[in-house]
Amino acid sequence: MPKVTIIGAGSAVFAAEIMKDILSTPALERGQFALVDIDEDRLEVAQQMAEWLIKTSGRAWTVEASTDRTKVLADTDYVVNSIEVAGLANVRHDYDIPLKYGVDQCIGDTIGPGGLFKALRTLPAWIEILKDIECLAPNALVMNYTNPMSLTVLTGIRASNLPIVGLCHSIQHTTQQLADYLDVPYEELDWQGAGINHLAWITKLERHGEDQYPVLKERLKTQPELYDKDPVRFEKMKHLGAFVTESSGHTSEYTPYFRKRPDLIQKYMRPEYLGESGFYANNWPNWREEALQELRDIMAGKESYALSRGPEYASYIIEAVETGRPAVIYGNVANTGLISNLPQDGVVEVACLVDKKGIQATYFGALPTQLANLDRQHMAFHDLVATSVLEQNREAAVHALMCDPLTAAVCSLEEIRQMFDEMAKVQEAYLPDYLR
Repeated sequence: MPKVTIIGAGSAVFAAEIMKDILSTPALERGQFALVDIDEDRLEVAQQMAEWLIKTSGRAWTVEASTDRTKVLADTDYVVNSIEVAGLANVRHDYDIPLKYGVDQCIGDTIGPGGLFKALRTLPAWIEILKDIECLAPNALVMNYTNPMSLTVLTGIRASNLPIVGLCHSIQHTTQQLADYLDVPYEELDWQGAGINHLAWITKLERHGEDQYPVLKERLKTQPELYDKDPVRFEKMKHLGAFVTESSGHTSEYTPYFRKRPDLIQKYMRPEYLGESGFYANNWPNWREEALQELRDIMAGKESYALSRGPEYASYIIEAVETGRPAVIYGNVANTGLISNLPQDGVVEVACLVDKKGIQATYFGALPTQLANLDRQHMAFHDLVATSVLEQNREAAVHALMCDPLTAAVCSLEEIRQMFDEMAKVQEAYLPDYLR
């Protein structure tokens, strides 16, 4: 009977999504949820939602909750990490200060100034969580959903001997979007992806043995309105040869091509997740409260809710390990030669087989050089940030920001250091001592 501990369960809707998926999995009739969050109010709503989901599903699951993870971690088989560290207090700083220096972000949670400081706030807490898991649940499989994904997984792998896999929904959603853009049934697409999280690439896109990239490019010519649905990703496909696995808004921040000048922002950006400046900073605080209210409305019967399995990988991993029936997921794992032309001490996103033996990453080979080069820039950033946190090296964090593609395209080295110092000063209450 599996025990699943969700740390950061106050994420509410996300925690509910994971529990719903598990309760919709045929092989998982019984088990135990343990919910952890330092916010008592949000944790209470998550626990109420868990109880509602269990009752609605008719499954023989139980739930316990605590603000102290050490009280519930014992005997855990699977840990889901979805923590957010001091995000509400700093989401404006992560956007506003870089903007003063000309670094315009849409989301700012993966790389760049926003992603860097999110990592610097998050990773020390993550390391402490892993230490507790090692002591209290040493056989647990750890599934990380927290961004910045690659950095969280990389730091965890370097700090711990636990099996850790990073999970995202960008590859599932992207391939579904490609089917929609092509106007073909999803199950008829034959595709393959590889790279790093949020900057992986769909390197194979076929239907009945026919390459669909020429078809997609032709559709863009005959249906120009299609371009506005995903302008940055279509530009990358057009010039680099493959579709990237994160939204236009996210991915616009990851390279120097789209946000370094006002005219480029005007040309390529669209509303909301398609590149709107400050979209995350301006909306996330409200989304947090709306998410809680959504769960309350569901439990009160004011809003419909389908108890069906979604695309997140966690339930498929648990099912495969528990039953031995194999599944294939895309996971963020150590690059042990899996992608041959990316750094071997980093984390990559590749197809993984899952069965009773756990997560078994599969070999991909070499990415096209132009794609690998973009990923390598991020992996240098990842290495420096992980080094900064693990070795308490402030200068490594500064160097990471200097390696960020968008920041480097906009700012001088001196300006980057000034930006870092200003962000570190205003966020010092939430950062480890060595950064203050």
